[in-house]
Amino acid sequence: MESWSTGDVRSLLRRAARLAGDARELLAEHDKAVAQVRAALEPLRGRHARAELAAMPVSRLKDVTGGRLRFGALEEAGYTTVLSVLDATAYELQKVPGVGPQTRWQAQRAAQRMAQAVRDSKIAHIDVENQDADTTRLLIALHRLVVAGPDLPRARHTAEVVVQRLDRLIPHARPLSNWLRRMLSGKRRRARAEEATERIAGLLADETETRLLIAQATTDLLRPLPDGTQAWIDFEIRAADYYNLLAELSALAAPDQAAAEGFLPADLAERVREQALDDSLRRVSLRGYQAFGARFALVQRRVILGDEMGLGKTIQAIAVLAHLHANGTTHSLVVCPASVLINWLREIEARSSLRAYRLHGDERPLAQAAWLENGGVAVITFDGLHRLDLVPQVGMLVVDEAHYAKNPETRRSKAVARWCRVAGWAMFMTGTPMENRVEEFRALVDHLQPGLFSKIELGDGIERAQEFRRIVAPVYLRRNQEDVATELPELVHVDEWEEFSAADAAAYRQAVESGSFMAMRRAAYAVPEQSAKLERLCELVDEAARTGLKVIVFSYFRDVLTTVGAAIDSPIHGPLRGDLGPERRQAVVDAFTAARGHAVLLAQIQTGGVGLNLQAASIVIICEPQVKPTVESQAVARAHRIGQVRRVQVHRLLTPGSVDERLLRILHAKAELFDAYARRSHLAESTPDAIDVSDEALAERIVKEERERLAVVAKPTQA
Repeated sequence: MESWSTGDVRSLLRRAARLAGDARELLAEHDKAVAQVRAALEPLRGRHARAELAAMPVSRLKDVTGGRLRFGALEEAGYTTVLSVLDATAYELQKVPGVGPQTRWQAQRAAQRMAQAVRDSKIAHIDVENQDADTTRLLIALHRLVVAGPDLPRARHTAEVVVQRLDRLIPHARPLSNWLRRMLSGKRRRARAEEATERIAGLLADETETRLLIAQATTDLLRPLPDGTQAWIDFEIRAADYYNLLAELSALAAPDQAAAEGFLPADLAERVREQALDDSLRRVSLRGYQAFGARFALVQRRVILGDEMGLGKTIQAIAVLAHLHANGTTHSLVVCPASVLINWLREIEARSSLRAYRLHGDERPLAQAAWLENGGVAVITFDGLHRLDLVPQVGMLVVDEAHYAKNPETRRSKAVARWCRVAGWAMFMTGTPMENRVEEFRALVDHLQPGLFSKIELGDGIERAQEFRRIVAPVYLRRNQEDVATELPELVHVDEWEEFSAADAAAYRQAVESGSFMAMRRAAYAVPEQSAKLERLCELVDEAARTGLKVIVFSYFRDVLTTVGAAIDSPIHGPLRGDLGPERRQAVVDAFTAARGHAVLLAQIQTGGVGLNLQAASIVIICEPQVKPTVESQAVARAHRIGQVRRVQVHRLLTPGSVDERLLRILHAKAELFDAYARRSHLAESTPDAIDVSDEALAERIVKEERERLAVVAKPTQA
C-alpha cells in the first residue's frame, strides 16, 4: 500500500511550487538590485581610475612591459601620464618621432592593462562634501540592499537552497500525483517518487518560517527607491553598511594577498582558504580578509588575532562563534574589559542569531543560570572571570584586549589560562603589534600553546617582523590597514556604550532634577575619577598610542575637554576653542600635524568641525552625541577627506538609558528623520542643516521624559 495518496501529493506539490516561486522571485529581485548597483558603480570606477591614471607618470608603463618600452620619445612629445597614452589614438602616437608600430602597440596595450588593473582594485570613494549625480545614483541603488537588513543574505541563501532542491525533487515526485501515471510507473520509478515526496515534505516542515523569511526580504527589495536626499542622509547615518556592501559587490581582491593573509606560510594559508565557514547563524557579511581570519581561527583552534584597530576583530570572532554554534557547540564565553561589555552584548545579538548573556552586575546569577541551561554566549569581565566555575562544555573562549592577561602572575591571567585549558577553541584579540613586544607575546602564547615560544629567539620579533610571523604562524595572525586597504570602508563608526558609574548616575539624576539639559549631556564627566566614559576614552587613546596613531577628541563643552586633557597621558594639542582667532587655530593644527607619531588634539566640536584640515588624525572620539547631526558629520569630515592616507575610525561615547539614547532615537529614527525632512521647502532641502533638530522643544521633551522615567520631581526655581 502506498504511503502517499494522490490528493496528498498534489497538495504537497502545489505548496512546494508556491514556495519555489516565492524563492525565485526573491532571487530575481536580488539579482536585479545587484545589477543596478554594478551599473551605477561603473561610471564611478571609471572616473576614479582615470583620476589615478592622470597622476601616474608614463614611466610606470615600464613596470607592465618588463622594462622593454622606450618612453623617452613619448614624454618629449607631451605624453607624460598613463592617461594621456590611454586616450591617444594609434595615429596620434605613431606620428611621434621615434615611435614605431611596435612601440605604439606596446604603449597602448600597457596603458589598457594598467587601466583595467586600477579599475579592478579600487572601491568607489563616496565624498559627502561632493554629492554629484553619479555618486547619488550609486547610493540610491545601494540603499535598497542596505535597508533590506542583515537577514537578506540568509534569505537569499535559503531561497537558493529551496529552488535547487525543489527543482530537482518535484519532477521525481510527480508520478504519485496522478493515478494513471502512478499505475504506469515501474517499481523503481515509484520508489524514487516516494523518496522525493518524503524529502519535499521534510523541506516543507518549516514552510511557514521559510516563507516569512523570503517574503520579508522580497518586500524589502520591492520598497520604493528613495530620492537622492534621503539616500545621502541614510549614508551619513550608516556609512559603514554602505561601504561593506560596496566592497562585497565590487568583488575586490586585496592588493597584496600575502599581506592580507598575514604572511602565513603557503601550505597553512591554503588550508585556511579551504576551511568551510557556516553563515546560517551570522547576520553580517564578511570582507575577504575577515572571512580569512575566521577560517584561520577555526583551522588553528587556539590563536591570537592581532589585526590593527578598526579592521573588525569583533566581527571575525562572532563569525567563528556563529560557525561553531551552527555545528553543535552549545556554550561559549567572551572575556573583555568592563568598558566594552555592552558593546559585545549588542554586537553578538545584532550580528548573529546567538543569544548573549551578561555575567556582570546584579543580574549575573540569573544570567549565568540561563546560560548554563539554554546555551549561547556568555560575556564576562576580566575581574569577574576568576569567580566563574569551569564549564567543561565551553566550545570557544574569546578574550578581548588580551594584553590585559600578559602578566602570568596576576589573578586575571591565571583565570584566563584556566579557561583556555577547557575550551575547544580559543581566540585572543589585541590590536597591539606583538612583534614589537615579544615578552608580552610570549605570555599570551603560553596560555594557548605552551612551549611554542621556546623556538623563537628574542631578536626575531624586533629585527625580522616577517620572519617572526612565519615562525609564530600557527598561533598569530595580524593584518595592518594598508594590507587590506581596498577591503576597508572609507569611514568606520563605532558607538561605544558605557553604563553610568554610581557617581555618574548621581550627577545625572541631579541634572535631571535641575532641568538642565546641558548638565545632563555632560554629567558622565562630572566625577572624572569614576567616569565610565572617561575610562573608555583613555583606553582608546592608549591603544592609539601603542600603534602610533593621532587622535582628535571632540566635545561641545570646554569643561569636558579640560577633564579629558587632565586624564590622558599623551602629547596634547589645543584645545581648539571658539575664542581662538583663525591664525591661532591654524597654528595649533599645524603643530598637531607636524608632531611625530602619536598625539591628541582637543577641540570643541563646533570649532574643530568647520574649516580646518585635520587629516593627520585617523581616530576621532566624540565625547557626547550632538543635537545637530551635521555638526558631527562636519567634524568627522575634517579628518575623513581626500588626502587621508588611513581609514578613519570614529568612536562616539554613549550612555544607555540617558539623554544620549533619547537623542539618538529622536535624531536617527529614519522614518521621523525623512518625514521631517520631506515636509520642508525645496530651499531647506538643499541645505544640510535642514535635518538638524536644535530647538528648545527638543530639550524640553527629553528633560520631561527623563524626569518621568526616573520619577524625579523638578526642583523649585530659586527666587
